[in-house]
Amino acid sequence: MKAQRRSILKRLFASVAGITGLSATSVAATTSTSANPTEPAPEKEVFNVETHQDVPLFSGSTKLGNLVFVAGKGYHKEGDIRVHTDEVLKELEKELIKAGSSMEKVLKVNVYLHDLNDYKAMNEVYKGRFGSKPPVRTTVAVYGGVPGSSLVEMDCIAYI
Repeated sequence: MKAQRRSILKRLFASVAGITGLSATSVAATTSTSANPTEPAPEKEVFNVETHQDVPLFSGSTKLGNLVFVAGKGYHKEGDIRVHTDEVLKELEKELIKAGSSMEKVLKVNVYLHDLNDYKAMNEVYKGRFGSKPPVRTTVAVYGGVPGSSLVEMDCIAYI
């Protein structure tokens, strides 16, 4: 009976120690993003803030640490998919440069097409724009179309 109690107590102690250790690790991971816990967490920077009725709605890009997140860019003027794709890529590049990055440092791109039939022509303009090591990409045709009059919209994530 004594051995059985010791075995139960050992398992209980191991469980409590394990939970406590996991909890401490979880707290440490969420309270500091640097190797040095005395350093303050990096602050988010925003660029090109759009407002609605004088209230901030969204940012054109956001930077945190060494990552840059660029909001969806569209082209709302006349032109075919080639013109729209070229202009959207130029807008992405402007946002990246403003945040201290570049097209070569893009890690992920999302492409939203108004019409999936434009996929091939969009690719013709897109190829080579991100250097010799292109980012991963997801391309979808958006049900109901891209907001506004743009034939394509793109957003991306890059590093600095």
